[in-house]
Amino acid sequence: MTDLDDDGYFGEGIAATYDESCADMFRPEAVEPAVDLLAGLAGDGRALELGIGTGRIALPLSHRGVPVHGIDMSRAMVSRLRAKPDGDAIDVTIGDFATTRVPGTFAVAYLVFNTINNLTTQDAQVDCFLNAAAHLRPGGCFVVEVGVPDLRRLPPGQNAVPFTISPTRLGFDTYDVATQAMSSHHITIVDGRPSYWSLPFRYVWPAELDLMARLAGMRLRDRWEGWRREPFTGESRRHVSVWEKPAE
Repeated sequence: MTDLDDDGYFGEGIAATYDESCADMFRPEAVEPAVDLLAGLAGDGRALELGIGTGRIALPLSHRGVPVHGIDMSRAMVSRLRAKPDGDAIDVTIGDFATTRVPGTFAVAYLVFNTINNLTTQDAQVDCFLNAAAHLRPGGCFVVEVGVPDLRRLPPGQNAVPFTISPTRLGFDTYDVATQAMSSHHITIVDGRPSYWSLPFRYVWPAELDLMARLAGMRLRDRWEGWRREPFTGESRRHVSVWEKPAE
């Protein structure tokens, strides 16, 4: 079980192997469409990444000429960003991205790879939308990439859904449909020896996110299934949503 410390749930134990454990998300076909969309929204402005982590998106976005500022609670994750080429050039503020303020205004703020679910209460998720809106310049956009809750795969009496099954890794999510609490469980086998860790989340529906945006003074501008702007349908298992702050 992951211990909660000053780094939240992303302490040294997870940070040390994060890039390797999420290697598929670092592949160009996963990164480049996200960077293309975010760079287009940023234009000549700045970008704010909430939960910047090890810089998977922030580094290539900054290489496109977009000034990026990040907020993250985990010093362990940020230290991995700092160790990468050009990582020291990105400004990072240590803190809870739901409430931490940084100077200036931004053309785009964004949360990727289900990071909104790391906020485990509805109040914290609402605070995050309010915080993003407070950082945006008029006409700026808040972008969230997150999965659609996979509850259709839950038969009556079952609360677990597997997402990874291989000889070296097992993963499954557990759900509490009464509270929208969920946990992601990971079992990794190295040299025949298993290790286990888990993370708590709160799943959230697209319509619920739209209401959070309305509370923060933003309106839905676009929603796609992915970064390549595929149509979002009833069969989509994730979405990339863009909410816009009104222009003055």
